[in-house]
Amino acid sequence: MLENALTVRNVPSGTKIKLKTAVSAGLIALAVILPQVVHALLGMPGGVKWLPMYLPVLISGCVLGTKWGLAVGVLSPVISFIVTYAAGNPMPAAARLPFMMLELAVFAAVSGLFSEILPKNGLLAFPAVILAQISGRAVFLGAVAVCQSFAAFTPAMIWGQIKTGITGLAVQALFVPVIVICLKKLLAKENQND
Repeated sequence: MLENALTVRNVPSGTKIKLKTAVSAGLIALAVILPQVVHALLGMPGGVKWLPMYLPVLISGCVLGTKWGLAVGVLSPVISFIVTYAAGNPMPAAARLPFMMLELAVFAAVSGLFSEILPKNGLLAFPAVILAQISGRAVFLGAVAVCQSFAAFTPAMIWGQIKTGITGLAVQALFVPVIVICLKKLLAKENQND
Protein backbone atom coordinates (compact mmCIF):
# COMPACT_ATOMS: atom_id res chain seq x y z
CA MET A 1 0.00 0.00 0.00
CA LEU A 2 2.62 2.48 1.05
CA GLU A 3 5.69 1.19 -0.78
CA ASN A 4 6.76 4.59 -2.09
CA ALA A 5 5.62 6.58 0.92
CA LEU A 6 7.43 4.33 3.39
CA THR A 7 10.83 4.41 1.70
CA VAL A 8 13.30 6.68 3.45
CA ARG A 9 14.73 9.23 1.04
CA ASN A 10 18.26 10.63 0.80
CA VAL A 11 19.86 7.70 2.60
CA PRO A 12 23.39 6.80 1.49
CA SER A 13 23.42 3.75 -0.76
CA GLY A 14 25.55 1.76 1.75
CA THR A 15 22.80 2.12 4.37
CA LYS A 16 19.60 1.72 2.40
CA ILE A 17 17.20 1.62 5.31
CA LYS A 18 13.54 1.42 4.55
CA LEU A 19 10.94 2.78 6.83
CA LYS A 20 9.02 -0.46 6.27
CA THR A 21 11.62 -2.25 8.38
CA ALA A 22 11.17 0.25 11.20
CA VAL A 23 7.38 0.11 10.92
CA SER A 24 7.49 -3.71 10.95
CA ALA A 25 9.74 -3.72 14.00
CA GLY A 26 7.43 -1.24 15.74
CA LEU A 27 4.36 -3.35 14.97
CA ILE A 28 6.11 -6.51 16.21
CA ALA A 29 7.07 -4.68 19.40
CA LEU A 30 3.46 -3.56 19.80
CA ALA A 31 2.32 -7.16 19.23
CA VAL A 32 4.59 -8.23 22.09
CA ILE A 33 3.71 -5.38 24.47
CA LEU A 34 -0.09 -5.19 24.00
CA PRO A 35 -0.75 -8.77 25.19
CA GLN A 36 1.42 -8.16 28.25
CA VAL A 37 -0.58 -5.05 29.15
CA VAL A 38 -3.93 -6.75 28.57
CA HIS A 39 -2.93 -9.83 30.55
CA ALA A 40 -1.57 -7.67 33.39
CA LEU A 41 -4.82 -5.70 33.58
CA LEU A 42 -7.40 -8.36 32.71
CA GLY A 43 -5.66 -11.71 33.16
CA MET A 44 -5.65 -14.59 30.68
CA PRO A 45 -9.41 -14.26 29.95
CA GLY A 46 -8.76 -10.68 28.83
CA GLY A 47 -6.28 -11.89 26.25
CA VAL A 48 -8.73 -14.45 24.86
CA LYS A 49 -11.49 -11.82 24.73
CA TRP A 50 -9.56 -8.85 23.31
CA LEU A 51 -6.93 -10.65 21.14
CA PRO A 52 -4.38 -7.84 21.49
CA MET A 53 -1.67 -9.39 19.29
CA TYR A 54 -4.03 -9.44 16.32
CA LEU A 55 -4.39 -5.65 16.09
CA PRO A 56 -0.80 -4.84 15.00
CA VAL A 57 -0.77 -7.83 12.64
CA LEU A 58 -3.93 -6.65 10.88
CA ILE A 59 -2.49 -3.15 10.59
CA SER A 60 0.73 -4.58 9.14
CA GLY A 61 -1.10 -6.46 6.42
CA CYS A 62 -3.22 -3.49 5.39
CA VAL A 63 -0.40 -0.96 5.51
CA LEU A 64 2.70 -2.93 4.56
CA GLY A 65 1.25 -5.53 2.20
CA THR A 66 1.28 -9.31 2.18
CA LYS A 67 5.05 -9.93 2.22
CA TRP A 68 5.93 -7.56 5.07
CA GLY A 69 2.66 -8.35 6.86
CA LEU A 70 3.48 -12.06 6.75
CA ALA A 71 6.80 -11.35 8.42
CA VAL A 72 5.06 -9.39 11.17
CA GLY A 73 2.39 -12.09 11.52
CA VAL A 74 4.86 -14.95 11.85
CA LEU A 75 7.48 -13.15 13.92
CA SER A 76 5.13 -11.51 16.44
CA PRO A 77 4.16 -14.69 18.33
CA VAL A 78 7.69 -16.10 18.02
CA ILE A 79 9.33 -13.00 19.47
CA SER A 80 6.63 -12.73 22.13
CA PHE A 81 7.29 -16.35 23.10
CA ILE A 82 11.07 -15.82 23.28
CA VAL A 83 10.81 -12.60 25.30
CA THR A 84 8.20 -13.91 27.73
CA TYR A 85 9.87 -17.32 28.03
CA ALA A 86 12.99 -15.55 29.24
CA ALA A 87 10.81 -13.79 31.83
CA GLY A 88 9.39 -17.15 32.99
CA ASN A 89 5.85 -16.97 31.59
CA PRO A 90 5.83 -17.77 27.85
CA MET A 91 3.04 -16.21 25.80
CA PRO A 92 1.74 -17.76 23.70
CA ALA A 93 2.23 -21.15 25.29
CA ALA A 94 4.59 -23.46 23.38
CA ALA A 95 1.73 -25.78 22.38
CA ARG A 96 -0.21 -22.86 20.91
CA LEU A 97 2.73 -21.14 19.19
CA PRO A 98 2.68 -22.95 15.81
CA PHE A 99 -1.09 -22.52 15.53
CA MET A 100 -0.85 -18.79 16.31
CA MET A 101 1.96 -18.37 13.80
CA LEU A 102 -0.24 -19.94 11.14
CA GLU A 103 -3.31 -17.96 12.15
CA LEU A 104 -1.53 -14.61 12.26
CA ALA A 105 0.21 -15.35 8.96
CA VAL A 106 -3.24 -15.80 7.41
CA PHE A 107 -4.49 -12.58 9.07
CA ALA A 108 -1.59 -10.65 7.55
CA ALA A 109 -1.67 -12.35 4.15
CA VAL A 110 -5.39 -11.84 3.60
CA SER A 111 -5.44 -8.23 4.81
CA GLY A 112 -2.27 -7.65 2.77
CA LEU A 113 -4.07 -8.69 -0.42
CA PHE A 114 -6.02 -5.44 -0.12
CA SER A 115 -3.00 -3.20 0.42
CA GLU A 116 -2.67 -2.26 -3.25
CA ILE A 117 -6.26 -1.04 -3.55
CA LEU A 118 -6.54 0.66 -0.16
CA PRO A 119 -4.86 3.88 -1.36
CA LYS A 120 -7.67 4.27 -3.88
CA ASN A 121 -10.47 3.42 -1.44
CA GLY A 122 -9.66 3.31 2.26
CA LEU A 123 -13.14 2.01 3.08
CA LEU A 124 -12.08 -1.35 1.65
CA ALA A 125 -10.05 -1.77 4.85
CA PHE A 126 -13.29 -2.82 6.56
CA PRO A 127 -13.90 -5.92 4.39
CA ALA A 128 -10.13 -6.58 4.30
CA VAL A 129 -9.98 -6.84 8.09
CA ILE A 130 -13.19 -8.86 8.42
CA LEU A 131 -12.16 -11.32 5.71
CA ALA A 132 -8.71 -11.66 7.30
CA GLN A 133 -10.27 -12.33 10.71
CA ILE A 134 -12.66 -14.97 9.41
CA SER A 135 -9.94 -16.65 7.35
CA GLY A 136 -7.39 -16.65 10.16
CA ARG A 137 -9.75 -18.00 12.79
CA ALA A 138 -11.03 -20.67 10.37
CA VAL A 139 -7.48 -21.78 9.57
CA PHE A 140 -6.66 -21.93 13.28
CA LEU A 141 -9.73 -24.05 14.02
CA GLY A 142 -9.03 -26.26 11.00
CA ALA A 143 -5.39 -26.77 11.97
CA VAL A 144 -6.40 -27.79 15.49
CA ALA A 145 -8.98 -30.21 14.06
CA VAL A 146 -6.34 -31.80 11.83
CA CYS A 147 -3.80 -32.00 14.66
CA GLN A 148 -6.15 -32.84 17.52
CA SER A 149 -4.64 -36.29 18.09
CA PHE A 150 -1.43 -34.67 19.34
CA ALA A 151 -2.45 -31.05 20.07
CA ALA A 152 -2.86 -29.81 23.63
CA PHE A 153 -6.38 -28.62 22.87
CA THR A 154 -9.48 -29.71 21.01
CA PRO A 155 -11.56 -28.02 18.33
CA ALA A 156 -14.32 -27.56 20.94
CA MET A 157 -11.89 -25.63 23.19
CA ILE A 158 -10.78 -23.45 20.30
CA TRP A 159 -14.36 -22.87 19.17
CA GLY A 160 -15.14 -21.65 22.69
CA GLN A 161 -12.17 -19.28 22.52
CA ILE A 162 -13.26 -18.05 19.10
CA LYS A 163 -16.71 -17.21 20.48
CA THR A 164 -15.11 -15.43 23.45
CA GLY A 165 -12.87 -13.45 21.11
CA ILE A 166 -15.76 -12.07 19.04
CA THR A 167 -15.64 -8.92 21.18
CA GLY A 168 -11.99 -8.25 20.33
CA LEU A 169 -12.53 -9.07 16.68
CA ALA A 170 -15.50 -6.66 16.49
CA VAL A 171 -13.52 -3.84 18.08
CA GLN A 172 -10.59 -4.48 15.76
CA ALA A 173 -12.90 -4.67 12.74
CA LEU A 174 -13.84 -1.06 13.55
CA PHE A 175 -10.54 0.38 14.76
CA VAL A 176 -8.02 -1.16 12.34
CA PRO A 177 -9.73 0.27 9.23
CA VAL A 178 -10.01 3.68 10.91
CA ILE A 179 -6.28 3.56 11.74
CA VAL A 180 -5.47 2.52 8.17
CA ILE A 181 -7.66 5.29 6.69
CA CYS A 182 -6.02 7.87 8.98
CA LEU A 183 -2.54 6.66 8.01
CA LYS A 184 -3.53 6.86 4.35
CA LYS A 185 -4.68 10.47 4.75
CA LEU A 186 -1.61 11.41 6.77
CA LEU A 187 0.75 9.93 4.17
CA ALA A 188 -1.17 11.50 1.30
CA LYS A 189 -0.82 14.89 2.98
CA GLU A 190 2.89 14.23 3.59
CA ASN A 191 3.40 13.30 -0.09
CA GLN A 192 1.70 16.55 -1.18
CA ASN A 193 4.15 18.51 0.96
CA ASP A 194 7.17 16.82 -0.66
